[in-house]
Amino acid sequence: MIASFPSPPQGVWHLGPLPIRAYALCIIVGIVVACWWGDRRWIARGGRPGDVVDVAVWAVPFGLVGGRLYHLCTDFTTYFGAHGRGFVAALKIWDGGLGIWGAVALGAVGAWIGCRQKGISLGDFGDAIAPCILLAQAIGRMGNYFNQELYGNLTRLPWGLEIFERVNAAGERGPSVLDGRSDGVLLSVVQPTFLYEMVWDLLIVIAVVVVDRRFRIRGGRLFALYVAGYCAGRFVVELLRDDHATHVFGIRINVFTAAIVFVCAVAYFVVRRNSPVGRSVGTPDAGGRTDVTPTPAESRADEQDEQDEAEPRATAPADAEPGADAEETDSSARRHTVFPRGAVRRAAGG
Repeated sequence: MIASFPSPPQGVWHLGPLPIRAYALCIIVGIVVACWWGDRRWIARGGRPGDVVDVAVWAVPFGLVGGRLYHLCTDFTTYFGAHGRGFVAALKIWDGGLGIWGAVALGAVGAWIGCRQKGISLGDFGDAIAPCILLAQAIGRMGNYFNQELYGNLTRLPWGLEIFERVNAAGERGPSVLDGRSDGVLLSVVQPTFLYEMVWDLLIVIAVVVVDRRFRIRGGRLFALYVAGYCAGRFVVELLRDDHATHVFGIRINVFTAAIVFVCAVAYFVVRRNSPVGRSVGTPDAGGRTDVTPTPAESRADEQDEQDEAEPRATAPADAEPGADAEETDSSARRHTVFPRGAVRRAAGG
C-alpha cells in the first residue's frame, strides 16, 4: 500500500474581514526567530544588544522587495503575459512568490546601510546571522506547504504529497487557488520538494554552527559558506520540481541561478582570508570573544586610559631608583597582556 500525506485543506483563514494567511505568518515567524537568535549570536561575538534588530529594520524591507522583484522577473508571464494576473496581483506579496536570491541580494544592501549607521562590519555581521537567515528560510518553506506550491513531479514514494483541488467563494477551482478550501478531490501525489529544501536548510544550519564553533571564520566567509551550502541543495531540488517556472534553454532558471551563486560563494570563501585582528566585530580578543567597533565614548575611554598610564612615567621623581622606569614599563606591558584594549573598552563602554 502506497502511503502519502495530505496538504492542508486551506492556507487562509478569516478573522471577520481580516484574512490570516499561513504563508505570511510563516515569513513573520521566521523573521522573529532569526532576529532573536541572531541577536544572541551577535552579542556572543562581542556585539551590542539590539544591533541585529536595528539592522533588520533596513534589511527586512529591502529583502522582501528584492525577493518579490526576483520572483516577478523570473516568472514574468504569470503576471504580465497574455493571460497574466495583472499588476495588482504582482503587488500581493502575501499570496506567495519570493525569490530567495533577490531577498538575500537586496537584503544585503539594506544590511549594509544599517551596519554603516551602527559603525559595524558587514562581513562580521553576516557571519553572525548566517545560520539564523537559513533557519528563517526553513520556517518560511512551511508557507509553501499551506499554499500547495513548490512541489515536484508525480511520485509513488511513501512520503508523497497529496495535492487537492481547492474552491474559493468566487467559484474558482484548482490546486493553486490560494484563498480556497479543499473540496476533497485528490488531483495528484507529488514529491514534496518544499520539504526536501526545508530539511536540507536545517542540516546546513547545523553544519554552519558546528563549523563556526570549531574554526574562527571571519570576514563574511561563514556567510559565504551558508550561501554555498544552500545553493548546493537548491540546485538538486530545482531538478525535482515540476511546478510552473521560467525556463532558459529548456532548464529552469533557478538551476542556473543556484549554480552561478554557488560558484561565486565558493570563490569568495577560498579567496577571502580571515581579516587581521583589529577594532571591528569579528576579531577575537584574548578571552576568545570578539571586539566591537568603538563608540565615541569608548574611544575617549581608550585615550584616557593611555593618558593615565603615561602620567606616572612623566611625573616620576628625579631621585627614583635606577631601573624604576623599566620596571614600570614591564608592569604596564603585563597589564596590556592580561587586559587587552578591547576588554578595557567594553568595561568602560558597557
